[in-house]
Amino acid sequence: MMTKTENNKSNIMKGKICMITGANSGIGKATAIGLAKLGATLVLVCRDQARAEKAIVEIKKKTSNDSIDIIIADLSSQKDIHNLVSEFKKKYGQLHVLINNAGVNLNKHTLTEDGIETTFAVNYLAQFMLSILFFDILKKSAPARIVNVASSVQAKVIDFDDLNGEKHYSQLKAYAQSKLAVIVFTYEFAQKICGTGVSINCLHPGYVKTNMIRNFRPFVKYFYHLVGLFMKSPKRGAKSSIYLASNIDIDGVSGKYFKKRKEAKSVKVSYDATVSKQLWDVSVKLTKVDFKSNLSQLIENKT
Repeated sequence: MMTKTENNKSNIMKGKICMITGANSGIGKATAIGLAKLGATLVLVCRDQARAEKAIVEIKKKTSNDSIDIIIADLSSQKDIHNLVSEFKKKYGQLHVLINNAGVNLNKHTLTEDGIETTFAVNYLAQFMLSILFFDILKKSAPARIVNVASSVQAKVIDFDDLNGEKHYSQLKAYAQSKLAVIVFTYEFAQKICGTGVSINCLHPGYVKTNMIRNFRPFVKYFYHLVGLFMKSPKRGAKSSIYLASNIDIDGVSGKYFKKRKEAKSVKVSYDATVSKQLWDVSVKLTKVDFKSNLSQLIENKT
C-alpha cells in the first residue's frame, strides 16, 4: 500500500501540463514516465505516429496515468514547429513545463527543408523557436519552466562563418556546436525573461546509451557498444530533466547549467556576451520568428 508521503509525492505535478519533445524513446520517454508517475498531464511531441502510440501504451501501463496526448511534428521543419505550437494552443490553455529534449547526431551532412544544417536545426533552433513561441502561454501559466537538454560535449567556439557545415562537416563538431548554442541561448533568454515567472535552465543528462547510435559510423558503433557497458540507462539520464521540471528546490532558479542535478560551469565561451548577441541575431534571421515586439509587450505587462 502507498504511504501518505509517497501518495503526496506521486501527485506533485497533478494539474501541471508538461510538453516533452522527442518523447517516444530514450531520455524523452524515460522523462515522460517519471513525470507521469508524479501526476503530470503530458503532451508528447514525436515525429512518428506509430512509435508515439506505442510509447503512450507503455507509459500508461507503467504509470496508470491516462492524461497523455500526442502531437506529431518533425522538429527539423520550421513549418511543423509553427503547426505544433498552433495545434497545442487550440487544445490547451496552459503550459507549465516545456522540456526541449529532442536531438540528433548525424554522421552525414544534410540540410533541412529550410536550408539549415540538420543537427543545428533540430538540437538548437527548434529549442529556440519553441521557447519563444510558447513564451506567452508559459507566462500565462506562471510559475512555469523551460528545460533544455544540452550536453557536456560543448564546442569551444560557434563557427558563425560555417554554421551550415558546408565548408567542413564533422559529426562531433556539429553536435558539440549545437549543444553549446543551447547553453548560450539558455543564459541569454533567462536574462530577457527575468521577473516574468518563467524560468529556463539547461542540463547535461550524463552519457546515456540511446538509439542515437543508429546515426553513427560502423567503427564508432563498435566503440559505442564497448563503452555502452559503462553508460547510463535512459531512466538514469532522465533524472536531471525530471528534477528541473518538478523539484521545488529550484523555484525561481533560472539561467543555470546543471550536471547530476547540481549547478555546474559550462565552457568559457558560453558566458561571452558578444557570442550571445551574435547567436541571438543569427537565430532570429534563420527562423524568421518575429517575437521582439510581442516579447517586449509581455514583459511590460508582467505585473
